Amino acid sequence: MSGQAAHSGDGERRVHMSDDINGMKRGVLMPALWLAVFLVALCWSGINPKDYATWVLEVLPAVLALLALVLARRSFPLTPLVYFLILMHAIVLMVGGHYTYAEVPLFDALKPVFGWERNNYDKLGHFMQGFVPALVAREILLRKAVFNSRAWCNFFIVCFCLAFSAFYELIEWWVALLSDDAAESFLGTQGYVWDTQSDMAFALCGAIMALLLLSRWHDRQLQALACHVSE
Repeated sequence: MSGQAAHSGDGERRVHMSDDINGMKRGVLMPALWLAVFLVALCWSGINPKDYATWVLEVLPAVLALLALVLARRSFPLTPLVYFLILMHAIVLMVGGHYTYAEVPLFDALKPVFGWERNNYDKLGHFMQGFVPALVAREILLRKAVFNSRAWCNFFIVCFCLAFSAFYELIEWWVALLSDDAAESFLGTQGYVWDTQSDMAFALCGAIMALLLLSRWHDRQLQALACHVSE
């Protein structure tokens, strides 16, 4: 009986050791893969972009996000879901920086399919501007226990994302005042008089959809991360 217990204990230890080794491999592999994808996209984006001034303006937020993630990697690691969403948002910015938001080829090809009168890639960018920051803000607020009520937390997140979008529109306005040449490419209004308002509306929809669709998945990853950190 004691031999069976010892054998069982050895088996459990081997399983735990295997899980630890696999966890360590994933812990090394995933950040490396994330960084590789980011750098490949960044290098591609910077090769003969439509306009270098616009490229810098569009790609700069992605580079700043990378620096922030590197600095906070040990002190405040994020969930895999949020890391993935940040990478997707960065790629959207880099594609827009390479072609300019008004001239992304895929969305030009989609114009006759959906009957668009303009290239709507910028709307994808502004949707992501609400979708991704919503989950980033949610992660920080929940882990720091800023709110006792989930309802108030969600309300604040939506307000934050809308304010962030509005501030970005102010930045676009300031760029337009400083440079007429970069303004058209950076703003990407394409003659649409309600471009600013629709940009903020897409960011608002993105924030709300992120909370509705991903909150449960995000909660599970937050719980797993909390267990990992406590160990």
